[in-house]
Amino acid sequence: MRGGAPEASRAPAPASREPAHLPVQDIRSEKENMLHPERSSLLCRAWLAVTIGILGSRPADGRDVSGSRPNILLLMADDLGIGDVGCYGNGTIRTPNIDRLAQEGVRLTQHLAAASVCTPSRAAFLTGRYPVRSGMVSSDGSRVLQWTAVPGGLPANETTFAKILRDRGYATGLIGKWHLGLNCESSTDHCHHPLRHGFDHFYGMPLSMMGDCARWEISEKRAGLERPLRVCVHLAACAALTLAAGKRAGLLPVSWVPVICSAMAATFFFISSHAPGLLILHADCFLMRNRGITEQPMDLARTTPLLLREVSSFIRRNKQGPFLLLVSFLHVHTPLVTTESFRGRSRHGLYGDNVEEMDWMVGRILDALDREGLTNGTLVYFTSDHGGSLEAQLGPHQYGGWNGIYKGGKGMGGWEGGIRVPGIFRWPGVLPAGREIHEPTSLMDVFPTVVQLGGGETPRDRVMDGRDLLPLLLGTVQRSDHEFLMHYCEKFLHAARWHQRDRGAIWKVHYQTPIFHPEGAGACYGRGVCPCSGDGVLRHHPPLLYDLSRDPSEARALSPDTEPAFFQVLERVARAVESHRRTLRPVAWQLDAPLNLWRPWLQPCCGAAPYCACNREGGGS
Repeated sequence: MRGGAPEASRAPAPASREPAHLPVQDIRSEKENMLHPERSSLLCRAWLAVTIGILGSRPADGRDVSGSRPNILLLMADDLGIGDVGCYGNGTIRTPNIDRLAQEGVRLTQHLAAASVCTPSRAAFLTGRYPVRSGMVSSDGSRVLQWTAVPGGLPANETTFAKILRDRGYATGLIGKWHLGLNCESSTDHCHHPLRHGFDHFYGMPLSMMGDCARWEISEKRAGLERPLRVCVHLAACAALTLAAGKRAGLLPVSWVPVICSAMAATFFFISSHAPGLLILHADCFLMRNRGITEQPMDLARTTPLLLREVSSFIRRNKQGPFLLLVSFLHVHTPLVTTESFRGRSRHGLYGDNVEEMDWMVGRILDALDREGLTNGTLVYFTSDHGGSLEAQLGPHQYGGWNGIYKGGKGMGGWEGGIRVPGIFRWPGVLPAGREIHEPTSLMDVFPTVVQLGGGETPRDRVMDGRDLLPLLLGTVQRSDHEFLMHYCEKFLHAARWHQRDRGAIWKVHYQTPIFHPEGAGACYGRGVCPCSGDGVLRHHPPLLYDLSRDPSEARALSPDTEPAFFQVLERVARAVESHRRTLRPVAWQLDAPLNLWRPWLQPCCGAAPYCACNREGGGS
């Protein structure tokens, strides 16, 4: 276990600050006060009241920030476990820069992703809507976009916060991971490209970092493609040997043509079985700047400095503001690409090294704000797209994140470990330093929050699921606007949460949960991710019920015997689920096989096809 319980952790309290200007008593007044104790006592009490008022006042409380139009810097980690951050309870992985954000800003302890895997979670983050509304989910087990060259992606009729802020005069940029689609009908139509969704500038990966980008033993796609090809090798080789032996012994009255064809097929499948790794490397592991490919395949040894250089350049170019910049880290997804200076530094192997390097990157980005004098005018937000991957394990080595006290992890629709993520906001002089909020909030809430700050309006022609966080962050309200939150796994509703404000309870109802294996384990070991439906899922009748306000680890399911309100809670949540379902409209599932299969004519290619290779960044690793 890497750290303590996130719920129990507390960011260090900010140091008290003396008032900038103190009234100065002259010597005569001080002598008179010394001679008249009653007057001295009254003055002391008055001075104490004034001092307490100054020190106790928070610039954020009740402050009207409408029209302030700050710069907005959004930092999103990939697959980071909430239990791997110091300010959320970890004491063994060093994250001083993320912790500093929490000390200087507001930390959310019940911040929730709308999905427990990348593509749907990021779609919800950008649009402020459950991914099931936009079709950014699947029904057949294809949990994320599988290839760059597929026609699925974030539909053009979805509105991102980047699009609204760009229309309000913001310079908008995305640096890092996209994973929401690229092309529709040709390799250059870029119908799902970030530039079509409100970003003026894009630099990064159109898909996602994968173990296959470094030909790791842990593979997202390569192993699945190589396995059937190896079976074909064996079958074709056996057929060739059988036919040859039968022909030679005179037992099979056949010509040599089938023997030769079988041998050629075995050779073809043998060569093909070594090709998927190379195909994936060139097809998916490349960098783009806006619409052009700059490096295919990526030189992983220099990707981190390239991304940091791009961030600094964007901030410098747009320092007159306002700007919106989303830095979507490739850390800490496998294969945990880590520069030499950070390898072997942590107590938790390569994963810990990668987390510490990402924290260093956060520090470098904050330094860039400081250099340009933009710190006080910039709202900074840090989060992860979902929880850590428990199944990212090989032998004794754990290559995925730790989710603290929370049950489950990446890919598990309803369990807290897959959806509870860090949530930190810093805006010096506006948001109170060191504040903690224990109310349910969502990544979808970032949409209305930044739109409001940027002077825009949330769309009124569609159902919006995010809620403006600003009153909660400022302390002008004490309760979250979320009464109910739904937790999907693909298109299937796995759980629902009820924030019963009058009682102070947070109920969680699980309708179905993945079956962990081996028996007694806390994840689906032996496979890449837990399933959402089918035989790998257990349906609960009656549903499982937890009170997260008393049992955040979801360790003890309640029953009618242990919770008098058991049936009333289930009934109330069921009504909310039914009301939610009435708001859904039919959409095309963008992640299902018809839109999620590799198509060669959609493959972006730099250089001579089909090799697809170039280096336009200059230099090398």
